[in-house]
Amino acid sequence: MAVRHRLIQATPDAVWDVLADGDLYVEWVVGPSEVTPRAGQWPQVGATIAYEVRLGPLRLNNESVVRRCVPGSELELEAKAGSLGTARIAVELRPWGEQCLVIVDEHPLRGPGGLLHNVGVEALIQVRHRAMLARLAKLCEVQAGDRCRPDPPDAVGSVQYRPGTGRA
Repeated sequence: MAVRHRLIQATPDAVWDVLADGDLYVEWVVGPSEVTPRAGQWPQVGATIAYEVRLGPLRLNNESVVRRCVPGSELELEAKAGSLGTARIAVELRPWGEQCLVIVDEHPLRGPGGLLHNVGVEALIQVRHRAMLARLAKLCEVQAGDRCRPDPPDAVGSVQYRPGTGRA
């Protein structure tokens, strides 16, 4: 299982606002281009968005379905990649002081993706998650405005605040 986390310098509510906006999916998820709502109201259970993933000349038509949603704290998706199979992607938000610890957990569910899952694939997923969480952090911190919560300067172990620096 590929699990990665990142501390985002925004409140959990500010991070949830980004996750709950289906139009922003393409902004923080690595791979998709152009998101099209297919069913339901994002992020309600059963809501589906379709998107295209381009790998050089190859174009894959995929979709993500909301399988579980706890507003403000958890979003679980099933990413369907056609003949490659499906994957479970869980995003959990935890308050961390006035900031938000985001934990992403992804693993294959069905199809060849599960059979081909190995240490090499795991490493690629980790690289993808690092980029995805960096995009999410930047988007959340910019959109958070006054809900952006850097460490107080006098806090023990605090660092100079700069958007996108809440790395884990």
